[in-house]
Amino acid sequence: MSTQQQQKSPQPKEQVVQLYQGAKRIQPKMAKGRFANLRILVILATQFVFYVIPWFNWSGRQAVLFDIPARRFYLFGITLVPGDLIYLTGLLLVSAFGLFWWTTIAGRLWCGYACPQTVYTEIMLWIDRLVEGERNQRLKLDKELWNLRKIRIKLTKYLLIFAVCAWTGITFAGWFTPIRQFVPDIFQFNASGGALFAAAFYGVMTWLFAHIMREQVCKYMCPYARFQSAMFDQDTLIISYDAERGEPRGARKKSLTEAQLAEMGDCINCTQCVQVCPVGIDIRDGLQYECIGCAACIDACDEIMDKMNYPRGLIRYTTEAVLEHKYTDKDFVKRLKRPRVLGYGVVLVLAVIGLLFGLATRETLKVDVIKDRGVMVRENKQGWLENAYNLRIVNASEQEQVVEVKVSGFDEIALGGVPEGGFKAPGGQTITVPVQVSTIPEYADKGSHPIKFEFTYHNPSEQEKTRHTIVEDASFIGE
Repeated sequence: MSTQQQQKSPQPKEQVVQLYQGAKRIQPKMAKGRFANLRILVILATQFVFYVIPWFNWSGRQAVLFDIPARRFYLFGITLVPGDLIYLTGLLLVSAFGLFWWTTIAGRLWCGYACPQTVYTEIMLWIDRLVEGERNQRLKLDKELWNLRKIRIKLTKYLLIFAVCAWTGITFAGWFTPIRQFVPDIFQFNASGGALFAAAFYGVMTWLFAHIMREQVCKYMCPYARFQSAMFDQDTLIISYDAERGEPRGARKKSLTEAQLAEMGDCINCTQCVQVCPVGIDIRDGLQYECIGCAACIDACDEIMDKMNYPRGLIRYTTEAVLEHKYTDKDFVKRLKRPRVLGYGVVLVLAVIGLLFGLATRETLKVDVIKDRGVMVRENKQGWLENAYNLRIVNASEQEQVVEVKVSGFDEIALGGVPEGGFKAPGGQTITVPVQVSTIPEYADKGSHPIKFEFTYHNPSEQEKTRHTIVEDASFIGE
């Protein structure tokens, strides 16, 4: 090819690869119906627990308080200490298998009704509607040039959002520090730095996730949306569009003949299901991982079906097997006996029983026998061999306990440092008691010898003093 031909040949155009594309703000229309009302009730219930429970008192203290500096977790009448972390593991197992079990049955109902991201996004949408109006008004306002009216509306909205986020952050910190003291300290500029940081951090995250990012969290950040398909099957209850009934879709124009109308499906292509969707998907395209199962599209479609005098259920909670005519919606309950549901259910029940049994039978007194490494063995005034120990007593109950201690392991053995009648362990506190164990040198030759500490404790305020016993193994070092 000549130089002249090379100059005339078109040059390839450079392509710009965008690694990030800003998402357009979704302004969902408000859905009205039975599922929308149910979602409101769930939101009110969950937020009552979050905002109100920390203000309750129980036995002179905050009813629910996770006191991390003191390493005490108070749950109404139960006090948990670091040694009770096994119950946290049990709670996590119950939560995980409960989520797996429910997802296998009914899909992402947790996401659509009770997930904090969904709840606070809905609260932010309530503020949007309260200040800026419905969907069309909000879209129109966003397109307007900035003027005094727009500034006033936006400023009012952001002040309300700030108030909600700030109070949410303060309430979050109030689960970890006494909230009745923390709130006045904030206004008196006397609050601790750690609690203030927790409140500010959680408030900012609420603003960022619920107001700024919204559906982006569900689409791109939530791992549950990615692995949920592993728990779905053809019998999982999901939000579905009945394409067999709805297609071919189309608007009901006056120019259409009766024959043309008879060939059309029930979907009139009003797009109301898309306009109310908080994540901006079209459910008519089939099941998508972005769908959070909120049922806003069901409410919107049912309202249109009522106006058109068509039966409800064009969009509904159903299963893939029902859409494939393997059984009807009425037979869904029978499909709950399938192996996957039963397997998750059995594990969930066992985890719940184990957790409740553990809490019911847990010892409220925790004991650690710690060998004093400073002095391995020594001879006391009687000429006996003596070992020193520290008894670490954790009283996880609210009441004072009287603790008596005995030691065994040799035919001749003595325990020193414990007063006659035992010692008192105050409620909700940890004490350390130094003691000495001694024995005749002939019994304890060179090496380590097993001994046992027996702790008996009771509540002195009870008329019938129920005694509990704990046995701890230790070792005695001979010469």
